Amino acid sequence: MSSETPRFDADFLWGASTASYQIEGAVTEDGRGETIWDRFSHTPGKVRNGDTGDVACDHYHRWQTDIDLLKRLNLNAYRFSVAWSRILPSGRGPVNQAGLDFYSRLVDGLLEAGITP
Repeated sequence: MSSETPRFDADFLWGASTASYQIEGAVTEDGRGETIWDRFSHTPGKVRNGDTGDVACDHYHRWQTDIDLLKRLNLNAYRFSVAWSRILPSGRGPVNQAGLDFYSRLVDGLLEAGITP
C-alpha cells in the first residue's frame, strides 16, 4: 500500500449544488408565480411542522453572501436550479424580467468570484 496521499488533478471541480425551492425563498417577490410545492406545503397536515419554502435560506436576498461562503470553502463550481416560476410566472406567456435579472446577477457574481456556474 502506498503511503502517498492521493491527489486530484488541477482541473478537478470542487463544487456544491442546490435546488431553487429549497434555498431561494422570496416566493411572492418580483413576480414569481405559485408552484405546486407552494400550494402543497401550505395545505395543513401535508408537511411536517408546516414548513414551507417561503423564506428557506433566503438565497434570493443573500446570494452575494452565499457566493462568499462558496469562496471560503474553496469551491470552484456551483450547480443551481432555476425556479421556472420566477421566469414564467404563469407557466407560459410573458417572461418575467426580474426573474431573469436575478439569475443573471447570480451567474455574474459566480464568474466574478472564479466559480463555474
